[in-house]
Amino acid sequence: MSGELDVTRAEVCVAACADLFASDGEILASPMGLIPQLGAKLARLTGAPELLLSDGEATLLGPDGEPEGWLPFRQVFDVVAHGRRHVVMGANQVDRFGNQNISAIGPHDRPTRQLLGVRGAPGNTANHRTSYFVPRHSRRVFVDAVDVVSGVGYDRAGGLTFHDVHRVVTNLAVFDFDNPDRSIRLRSVHPGVDPEEVAARTSFPLVLDGVPATRVPTPGELDLIRTRLDPDGTREKVVPS
Repeated sequence: MSGELDVTRAEVCVAACADLFASDGEILASPMGLIPQLGAKLARLTGAPELLLSDGEATLLGPDGEPEGWLPFRQVFDVVAHGRRHVVMGANQVDRFGNQNISAIGPHDRPTRQLLGVRGAPGNTANHRTSYFVPRHSRRVFVDAVDVVSGVGYDRAGGLTFHDVHRVVTNLAVFDFDNPDRSIRLRSVHPGVDPEEVAARTSFPLVLDGVPATRVPTPGELDLIRTRLDPDGTREKVVPS
């Protein structure tokens, strides 16, 4: 729990994911996983009413799941190519320049674990804004160098005409890439989390001085999360307090 409002860590993560879409305007939001989905719906109900939410197939949905429009999958590629999309993906590995791996763990010629494959990650990072959500922050995820580059990080993006890895939200903290060399920066730590804990669970160095706390949801946002968006409290299973 955190603060006088009795806010859980999962609810802080939902609000942090909602903030990913601030100032995005009328774009297609593609949040993958429960916490990013709740964040996108919360953003739609609060500070980003122009967001378009997709069911992943052909229907545009309102925050309560009601149909609002039609966007068949073949037209999604037109949206992607024009950059009018913000996807929040997962990551099995992320390195200090934002390279993401969802493909395999271990040497490329003989991996020890096969994962999803690169899927749409290369195209996402080459065409529109991309963020990541990690429910369990650890040194196995935040590595010196990813084993396979699925999503392209800043050190490999020199030949791309568009590239915008925006932020990484975890169960401990929020990161951005606002350092001069576009390496990852600890933007905030969630209430109750010591920056030293984040550093201990990260395989590369972080600057810890002056890092603020991640904001907690407002009373209005908490009411939306608890009574309208996730009344069953499923979020607490994804990010336990």
